[in-house]
Amino acid sequence: MRTGSMRVADVSVSAIRKNVRRLRELTGGGNVIVVVKACGYGHDAAIAARAAMAGGATMIATADLEESLKLRESGIDAPLLCWLHGPRVDFAAAIEQSIDVGVSHLSQLEALAQAARATGKRATLQFKIDTGLSRNGAAREEWEALFARGAELERDGLVRVRGIFSHLANAGEDADLAQGARFDEAIAALRAAGSDPEMIHLAASAATFTRPELYYNTVRVGMAAYGLSPLAGKNSAQLGLVPAMTLRSEVVALRGVPAGTGVSYGFNHVCEVATTLALVPVGYADGMPRALNGAGAWVTIAGERCPIVGRIGMDQFIVDVGPIAGRIDIGAPVILFGDPERGFPSIDIWAGLMRTINYEILVGIGPRVLRVAVDEEEL
Repeated sequence: MRTGSMRVADVSVSAIRKNVRRLRELTGGGNVIVVVKACGYGHDAAIAARAAMAGGATMIATADLEESLKLRESGIDAPLLCWLHGPRVDFAAAIEQSIDVGVSHLSQLEALAQAARATGKRATLQFKIDTGLSRNGAAREEWEALFARGAELERDGLVRVRGIFSHLANAGEDADLAQGARFDEAIAALRAAGSDPEMIHLAASAATFTRPELYYNTVRVGMAAYGLSPLAGKNSAQLGLVPAMTLRSEVVALRGVPAGTGVSYGFNHVCEVATTLALVPVGYADGMPRALNGAGAWVTIAGERCPIVGRIGMDQFIVDVGPIAGRIDIGAPVILFGDPERGFPSIDIWAGLMRTINYEILVGIGPRVLRVAVDEEEL
């Protein structure tokens, strides 16, 4: 039982639903696969999966099989796909739980076929193709043998080839289109081998907003489903998205201090005037980036911007609340980030201060932060 939680991530179910609907409309009502890897990009995978399916997602995807199996344990019965496998992965578990397996190499295909024989059930796969990102996925020289063997196993009733997919490097329009051309070659080769893929996907969140020529019949989105912009220079509202997470805490101590008071480890902040300091119980163990030390970050308390001062600790940080000291008390809500359209700090502010991407901050939110599904009743 969790009681008196001091660190909470409110996850807006209605926001995720609205974002998925927006993506479906943008792509003309085609298939939308929503990725919930890495704890649903920090939002909680089960909460995100249920919301995405309610918004019209066709399929839910994870990186590895363990993540997909955890979703099944949580009661998620939606179509699932996973694609990143180690040499000791148990594909029998994927077959038993009706999880699509992304296959990148002939050895994986043979392992999947062996698992199908052992379970007595047909496996469902989607071929993962490398078109230029140079990560996992079958290289061009593997395509002929891989697709031929897949078609043979399909004729034998051991596998079903449901789809083919790849991943863009987001290295610019020319690079994206070059990858699209290579992907077209792979699709043609797969069909020539005798398989007819039902799902064809290359575009992720960024390309869903910039490359309609790369939609095929399916897009596979992560960050956009959670309402954050995948594009530099464009915010969520400009893309018609609603940020789903509000990270909040509360004031657990207030301290009036005189001018010249040092704050937190190393005294890298010294109060220039007498003020009031508020203690907030969120630290770098919870995903509050230590790199925000002295960076100019702020939180919202009583509707006002309050600067973070001093070094961020493992469990807590300090805020200067001098201008509003008379209006707050212990227990006052603190919003670390959320939807800027509601007046909250944007996670993109933190990302900019740290010279990183919003993805990194979200997935770094720690397990002590309680994820709570909110506004489930809204449509």
